[in-house]
Amino acid sequence: MSAPSSTPQPGRRALIAGATGLVGQCLLQGLVADPSVARVVAIGRRPPALSHPKLEFIPVDFARLPPLPPVDEAYLALGTTIKAAGSQAAFRALDRDANLAVAQAAQAAGATRLGLVSAMGADPRASIFYSRTKGELEQALQAMGWHRLVIARPSMLAGDREALGQPVRGGEQLAARVTRWLRPLIPANYRAIPARLVAAALLAAVPGSQGLRILLSGEMQG
Repeated sequence: MSAPSSTPQPGRRALIAGATGLVGQCLLQGLVADPSVARVVAIGRRPPALSHPKLEFIPVDFARLPPLPPVDEAYLALGTTIKAAGSQAAFRALDRDANLAVAQAAQAAGATRLGLVSAMGADPRASIFYSRTKGELEQALQAMGWHRLVIARPSMLAGDREALGQPVRGGEQLAARVTRWLRPLIPANYRAIPARLVAAALLAAVPGSQGLRILLSGEMQG
């Protein structure tokens, strides 16, 4: 059997988990607007606000995923905070376990390319639980043998969570204000980054050449 082409062909079929989130909604908008993408499957507990002829929504329980329709690539944008989740165990169940389950289901459905929204400082050996959980997910995905794996590690995200019906994150708001005031003095990797730029970087990189690519926050700032 021949190896997958490094250049995706027209008629791509994409899967997205987390399409109602800050970065996920931008990923979804980009996918349906891309003429080389023929079909987009969004999975989650609630449907995205966006409606489009290319888009199919499948409601799922991430702890018991059904077999997924055939796809070529997948985007993982599921994420929360320990405060919103209520406990470290609940946080890990979504940020690590649910994302990994979607990746496994997508690979079983034929996906060879994967994009992940991770976080700056992700490291499976980190002393901080949040960063360690993100790193454990990255490590597990790298062991799966993807033809193309792109991991985005943004700093604090800038965007309107309230408009999406999500809890406002005080740390993100503070980071966005500090970035506006002191932008020239803050290293690029530590500036707050608009969610749309993270999505744009992933959408550009996932259809790229073979192998692993890690996108640091400063690189995605443009």
